[in-house]
This record gives sequence, structure tokens and C-alpha cells, in this order.
Amino acid sequence: MDTPVEDLSFEDALKELESIVHRLETGEATLDGSIQLYERGDKLRQRCAERLDQAQAKIEAIRLDAEGRPTGTRPFAPA
Repeated sequence: MDTPVEDLSFEDALKELESIVHRLETGEATLDGSIQLYERGDKLRQRCAERLDQAQAKIEAIRLDAEGRPTGTRPFAPA
């Protein structure tokens, strides 16, 4: 939990966020500890959302012609 959120990979941020959620759900932290966990969890959630947005921006969809043959790519547009 000492690693800056900005330095975490998506997978590491998600794993830590899941751990924080578990700790908050079980009530094993003090009130002050819970507040700190919540604040860290919010930063991790934002980091994960940013990384997903970046990944989505890089995805390309394959364009097909009328007969279903690939003709190129275009930027991904979510449905």
C-alpha cells in the first residue's frame, strides 16, 4: 500500500482495490483506518478507470466488406 497509485499496473491496482473492499466489508479497520482505506480505494478506482479508458482508445475494430472480408481497421466505438 506504500506504492504510489500512479506507479501501479492495472492488475496491481485492481488487486489492491479488491483487498481494500474486503477489509472495509469485514470491518477489521478502525474508523480512521477505514477513512484512509476509502481514500486510497477511490484513487485506485480512478487509476483503473483511466487505464481502461486508455486501453479502449487503442482498440481498433476490423472493417469488413460486403462479403465479410477484412478491408482495414477503424477506431473502436463503444456500443
